[in-house]
Amino acid sequence: MATGETGFDDVTYDLISVQYHALKAGHDYGQYVRDADNAGRQDIADFFRQVMEQDSARAQQCHEFIKELSGSSSSGPAVS
Repeated sequence: MATGETGFDDVTYDLISVQYHALKAGHDYGQYVRDADNAGRQDIADFFRQVMEQDSARAQQCHEFIKELSGSSSSGPAVS
């Protein structure tokens, strides 16, 4: 696996990227929930909460995979 200029293999880099974006989106969704609540749209607020939960689970799964890869020599020197 290539480590490129980051010191991370492609799979580890990809997982970190997905985790970052899931966490960032989860933060943004909090505002979306408040906006929908303020507009009196409980159905939409509930939808945003559901999406937020899905991103949280996605970030957690990435975390587990990254932990697993950190014990592997194929992850690159930045993770080991």
